[in-house]
Formats: sequence, C-alpha cells, structure tokens
Amino acid sequence: MTALAPQPAEAPVCLADVRRAAEAVLPRHVLDFVEGGSGAETTLAANRAAFDAVTLLPRVLAGVSTVDSAGALLGTSTAMPVAIAPMAYQRLLHPDGELATARAAKRAGIPFVISTLSSCTFADIAATGASTWFQLYWLRDRAGVIELLGAADEAGCLAVVLTADVPVMGRRRRDMRNQFALPPDVPAVNLRHPGGQAPTEAHRAASGASAVATHTNLAFEPGLTWRDVEWLRRRTHLPLVIKGVLDPRDARHAADCGANAVVVSNHGGRQFDGAPASIAALPAVVDAVSGDCEVLLDSGVRGGTDVLRSLAFGASGVLVGRPVLWGLAAGGEQGVAQVLSLLQAELLEAMTLAGCRDLAAAAGLTAAPRAGQMSTGQMSTGQMSTGQMSTGRSAS
Repeated sequence: MTALAPQPAEAPVCLADVRRAAEAVLPRHVLDFVEGGSGAETTLAANRAAFDAVTLLPRVLAGVSTVDSAGALLGTSTAMPVAIAPMAYQRLLHPDGELATARAAKRAGIPFVISTLSSCTFADIAATGASTWFQLYWLRDRAGVIELLGAADEAGCLAVVLTADVPVMGRRRRDMRNQFALPPDVPAVNLRHPGGQAPTEAHRAASGASAVATHTNLAFEPGLTWRDVEWLRRRTHLPLVIKGVLDPRDARHAADCGANAVVVSNHGGRQFDGAPASIAALPAVVDAVSGDCEVLLDSGVRGGTDVLRSLAFGASGVLVGRPVLWGLAAGGEQGVAQVLSLLQAELLEAMTLAGCRDLAAAAGLTAAPRAGQMSTGQMSTGQMSTGQMSTGRSAS
C-alpha cells in the first residue's frame, strides 16, 4: 500500500486554533505562566464570560459595500483600533522575543507596547521600525524610573503607559506550584543593578514560590500615589496613559491629572482576583471621563467581535495580550502576524455584518447584555437594569 503523503498543518481560522498550536509546543510551566491568573482565577474566567454576554444590534440596509477599520490611537495611525499589550519576557516563547512581535506589529500597522520587563533592549526593538509605546512599572529607585523614561524617549517611543494595578504581584498559584523561575538567558535587559548586573531574583527557583513575583515585589514601588502621576505628567512630554483603571472615580482622577488615556484593565485576571471583567467596567469609565481622554480596554479580547463590542461601549480601541503570545510561541514573527491578520479579518467581517462602514459607525451600535447574564448596571451606560439597551453616541 502506498503511504499517504504528509499533509501540511492546517492554517488557523480563529485565535483558539493558534492557542492550541502554542499548547503543542510550550512546556507546561511556561504555558501556565502565560495562561494563568491570580487566586482562584475567577476574574480570569469572568473576562471571557462577560464578553460572551454582550450582544450587538446589527444595522441592515446600510449600503456598506466597503469597510475601513483604520483610525488612530493617541495620535498613532493604526490599521485597526488595536495595540499589542505590554507583556514581559517574550524570549520565553521564542528566541526572537519582542523583536518578532514588534516586526509583526509593524506589518499589521498597529502600535507595540514595550514592557519594562522586556527581554530585548529598547534600541533593538526601535530598530524594527515599529510604532512603540513604553509601559512603565514604577521602580522603588526613582533614578531607575528616570533612566527608563530617558531610554524610551531616545528609542522613539510615542507614549508612556503607567501600569497602576501592581503594588505587588498577585498570587498566581500555577506559578507558585511550578516554582516558576526564568531561564538564565531571559533577563529583564532594561533593568540593571547599581553594579551593572542584570537582576537575578527572577531566576532563582524557591519551593512554593514564583521567582518572578519575588523579583517584581522587590523591584516595584508599592506606595504609588496620584502625586507620582502628577510628577510623571510633568516629567514626560509624551502622551500619558494610566493602565489598570476599573473604578470610574479613578478614571476621572486620571483625566484631571492630565492623562491622555486610561486603559480599563484587570491585568488579564492576573492581579486582584475579584475585580470585575474589564468590558463590564468600561461603560461607567467612558461616562466618567466625558471625552476628556481616550479610553482603551484590555483583558479577554479573543476576536474581532470583541473589538467591535468594545467600540460600541465607548472604547477608542483595545490592547491584545495572550493571543499574541500564542502566535509568538507557535510561529515567531509569522505566528504573531497571523494572529493580527485573523483579528483584523474578523473585525472587518463583524463590521460588515453589523452595517458599519467605519469606526464612527461602530461606536454608534446598540449593545446590551444577554438577559439574565449580567448584574444590574454592569454592562450599560447610565446604570440601566439587566436587559436594557446601551446605545452608542452616534447614529449608524
């Protein structure tokens, strides 16, 4: 009997397919580091459940023969209202790490947010030509903060994104059980001790502990306040984004402190376990800032319809995290490019089916929770009861 020729791997048709490809190649402890949340992972699960509970009312007979997803985020032109979220230590997933991700972002025409804990240098990432923003974890050593800001500015970063929801790292039980530690060749290369050596705490495994948590809890300033935000606003000429906002009062305060944007985020379910889903918190934050700053969203975005849901609830755009890491693990730069291409294709199709020719029309869609699936007021502007409609600010 003639043997059958091997068949080429099937191309992914959705982001879940990319996740399965990543699962096939990643060691279990690395997959847990990427996928895990804090505590009992209730907020991690809530992110997806909340997105699934949002319905959009499509418009018909809208004469939509062409669809355009292009726009701008913080003055950066984008092919779609998406940026790549800041994620640490990407060389864990692929030898090219952040360089592969940045190159894919450039190809896709979207911003790439460089993490403070990047495993590639600012200069090397800048050399890819990607549009970059810099995500800042506030260090206990303010001189280190100043050094990072200067390096980001020199590298041509177009915005500073202050992550505000990590006074300490949440207890990530998967990492603790795995005694997770970074391999020696994956340091946070942009952080240095006074002696010039890369930090090593993240590489020392300990029983029942995450070495990454040990390192970040030693390095990060837990007592950050709004006074520090005001100092940062004076220190940088770049657009300032506050990431990790869920309470509308904090969003209003951020706008009053001169922030150009807030990111409604629960850190992908990796910090306070018990926080609401980001999409559930979004409408109240949009109301609170009253157009005085942009509102972005992350945590739980898994497809183009999720991007459209976020726009209908008032977001300017979204940050995408874990799916990018799945693509990086599965195929390096090409894998990330595939994720972003799938995301844009799904968004364009969703906009077409919903009768939206552009992002302004998407913002005018009517969105609502599925009856009985969301608690009162969570998902809708104006604190409406479950099942009532939330209508966008412009007609479609």
